[in-house]
Amino acid sequence: MDVNKNYIPAAVRRIHLIAVCGTAMGALACMLKDLGYEVTGSDQKVYPPMSRFLADRSIPVRDGYRAEHLAYGPDLVVVGNAVPRTNPEAVECERRGLPYCSMPQAVNRFVADGRRTLMIAGTHGKTTTSALLAWVLQTAGRDPSFVIGGILKDFDSNYRLGRGADIVIEGDEYDTAFFDKGPKFRHYRPAATVLTSIEFDHADIYRDLEHVQSAFRGLVGGLGRESLLVAYDRDPAIDAVIAGAAATVQRYGGETGSDWRLGPVTVDPPWISFEVLRAEASFGRFRTRMIGRHNLLNALAVVSVADRLGISAAAVAEALESFQGVKRRQEIRGERRGILVMDDFAHHPTAVRETIAAVRSAYPGRRLIAVFEPRTNSSMRKVFQPVYPQSFEGADRVCIRRPSMLEKVPEAERFSAEALVADLQRQGRDAAFFPDTESIIAAIVDTGRSGDVVLIMSNGGFDNIHERLLSAL
Repeated sequence: MDVNKNYIPAAVRRIHLIAVCGTAMGALACMLKDLGYEVTGSDQKVYPPMSRFLADRSIPVRDGYRAEHLAYGPDLVVVGNAVPRTNPEAVECERRGLPYCSMPQAVNRFVADGRRTLMIAGTHGKTTTSALLAWVLQTAGRDPSFVIGGILKDFDSNYRLGRGADIVIEGDEYDTAFFDKGPKFRHYRPAATVLTSIEFDHADIYRDLEHVQSAFRGLVGGLGRESLLVAYDRDPAIDAVIAGAAATVQRYGGETGSDWRLGPVTVDPPWISFEVLRAEASFGRFRTRMIGRHNLLNALAVVSVADRLGISAAAVAEALESFQGVKRRQEIRGERRGILVMDDFAHHPTAVRETIAAVRSAYPGRRLIAVFEPRTNSSMRKVFQPVYPQSFEGADRVCIRRPSMLEKVPEAERFSAEALVADLQRQGRDAAFFPDTESIIAAIVDTGRSGDVVLIMSNGGFDNIHERLLSAL
């Protein structure tokens, strides 16, 4: 396949998606089905919940990748970014000369075309910020569309096709496809962009922070004068990237003189109240059930975009109060024997640190047990080995699981869970290494006590540890 040969024909009726069970690809498949296209898909790991999600929408999914899946001659093939050039269906697509494209190209053509794109980008906070912006638009009667990398509790979905003018897109810096190694967010044409943070991540595709910044420079450089860029004000990496931007730039955060700034914050569980300052004058006071300063900053960014769209402070306040959040972001999965079990997607050292700090602030009188599975392509590499020991500062007990897919990483580059535990113990922390999920569950059942908060952090399913732990308790 050649990036110069991929295109979307004018007339399309039947569309096949390779690697359809990915979060974004599954959402795209459902949107295409809702738009009236005949949709099929394939994946090598077809299992719930995505298998049910697609089946409920009558989308046939073939288990495994085989050339014969393209025998019916689809008008277009959408190739997921995890699909290698050697994939049997990719090879067959090329052999047959079928038109093909990437997921972002398909979103642009079939979903975003004719709508005003509002994009959330950055290393951290994309999913929550995107979800909150979508909910603000919905609460304000704007009937938005969205494609987001998490299940929004308010919609029980990670996608929506609305009749309104706006579409909210989570802009991912990961590469697009094997035939297009540029970041996904470069394909979109946003009217407004939020830039939450820039840190080194995705060590499988980026060499260092400068390489990550180069991707974001490309994003910022593509924004026209009519576009709005809302950028966090306490990130030197962002400062360097947005210097000389043609877009209208608004800064948000905590710096005096920024366009949007957090004022006084009051914690009165379950509510966190905060004032928003616009150009150092009070814009309004809001309250939310989201915990942690990082979530208040996410809300602040949304306030900026909403104001640009003409949405009133009162409508934003209503949305913030009613916002139910995103699954797997500080999601309480249950409580047994007085032990609270919480699920979170945190994996980057900064995200782990901020999540622990947020949970600690929300449950100050309870013992906090942090359970962590290094699972991403970056966290399974030793690039963050010296940084992780500082990320667990707020936890009373730390349980580190051996990465379950460590064999995918070259031996010389592998992260060591045992070394992390040793570093934590040298700091005087109560930390333990576990070879598997079963031993973690057994340890918590044996030593857990009423009042504990068990914060489980992983970007994967973690062997369904949440439900298994609750059942064992």
